[in-house]
Amino acid sequence: MGVKEMFKLAWVPSILMLGVIYVAYVLIGGVIFWKLEGDLGKKDLSELWKRKQTLLTTYSCLNQEGLVAVAQVVQDASKAGLSLKGNQTTDGFWKFTSSAVFAATVVTTIGYGNMSPTTTVGQIFCVFFALFGIPLNVVVLNRVGKYMLALGRNLSEFIEMKTKRKTCTRFFVHFISYICGAVLFFVVPMIVFQQQEGWTYSQAIYYCFITLSTIGFGDFVADSNPDYDYPDWYSFIMATWIFFGLAWLALVINHSIDILERLNGYFKQLCCGHKPEDQSASGEDDSAQTTLEESKDTKDPPKSG
Repeated sequence: MGVKEMFKLAWVPSILMLGVIYVAYVLIGGVIFWKLEGDLGKKDLSELWKRKQTLLTTYSCLNQEGLVAVAQVVQDASKAGLSLKGNQTTDGFWKFTSSAVFAATVVTTIGYGNMSPTTTVGQIFCVFFALFGIPLNVVVLNRVGKYMLALGRNLSEFIEMKTKRKTCTRFFVHFISYICGAVLFFVVPMIVFQQQEGWTYSQAIYYCFITLSTIGFGDFVADSNPDYDYPDWYSFIMATWIFFGLAWLALVINHSIDILERLNGYFKQLCCGHKPEDQSASGEDDSAQTTLEESKDTKDPPKSG
């Protein structure tokens, strides 16, 4: 029995295989995070315990209940955006600029968690605002992504007409667009955040990806330190960066999905030893039809009014 025959006998549906790979990937990631962060977490807890005991010893008038009360004040002040280093009056988080950025994090589903509505009316409004805002955000980002694709396609066609090299031109255009996007949405913001927030470069690049991928842990949040006096343009630049960065990273992720699907088809063909010619031809026709529809959609933008 040959190798191909063994693969045929051991063939399982591709969706099941992808499911197994996905579960294995998540479990392996959990083990790695556990090993990387577990020991450090224990050290942090022991260090915090020592600091707690030192605090209680130094300030003998502060008992366990007093320490809990102080911790509650610190937590509430941090959530409200109040600085504990001075007695100056502050507007907290809910200024116009920070409120606009918060609205953007809601519709983009980033959800840092550093600020949230506390009033009943504000919480109800947030529900309805997200209910209609999230689909609107998806539609707008999809349209912006199509325009970005159209720009790349038009540039590629223009260079192809000049050089008569189709494959190399498309690869070159995609490569340059990825490099420019990485510089514009990661490198430049990394430098800005390092200057404005005082983060390290690794923390800044980490924040950029966690934000644009809409993971939004909330451990690092720009424009939220009450001890810093941010310039007026900072919030506007942040909102613009988030919007266009989301569209660009979504394109990169879609291209990565396409690459993974092609690899899946290649390995399936290699293992199972069959080539679905009819499906391949049908897929090409569907792809061509989709490309024509996208091209028509991007070349004829919707008319306002």
